[in-house]
Amino acid sequence: MRWRVHGETAIYDSPWVGLRLADVELPDGRRFDHHVVRMPLPAAGVVVTGADGVLLLWRHRFVTDTWGWEIPAGRVEAGEDLAAGAAREVLEETGWQPGPLQPLTSYHPSNGLSDQTFHLFKADSATRVGPPTDWTESERVEWLPVERLRHEMQVGKVSDGLSLTALCWCLAFGHL
Repeated sequence: MRWRVHGETAIYDSPWVGLRLADVELPDGRRFDHHVVRMPLPAAGVVVTGADGVLLLWRHRFVTDTWGWEIPAGRVEAGEDLAAGAAREVLEETGWQPGPLQPLTSYHPSNGLSDQTFHLFKADSATRVGPPTDWTESERVEWLPVERLRHEMQVGKVSDGLSLTALCWCLAFGHL
């Protein structure tokens, strides 16, 4: 059943995120305010594979105060092609230029609260260009063999939703 939206009021806006209060009505007639997080731009992540395994970042996330392995990812700029934005993020964060990108899937990680959309890609190769230009993204960049990656996932060292979804997608459909 479809909910009816009567309007939306901005509570906070920045170039990165917007918080809204939506006036919604349920099919049974009940009406209430619902918080909605609006993301102004889509995000893209890339699983890069090669002879040495999967290219990952080891990084800290201050919001959850956790460390973990993540795929290279970031927001796609306004007017930028999704694949081009994904490739740019890989290069900036890792110093590796990914080979041709293959689209995997797109999804909404928290569609009950946010309109954020993640677009996943895969590259079967990458060429080392130099050090990451965005060195603040991670403590280190590493190629993890697939068996080590499986272990790291199993022991909770891959805990962000974007990376887990992308890596599980690749494992489930024979991309790793």
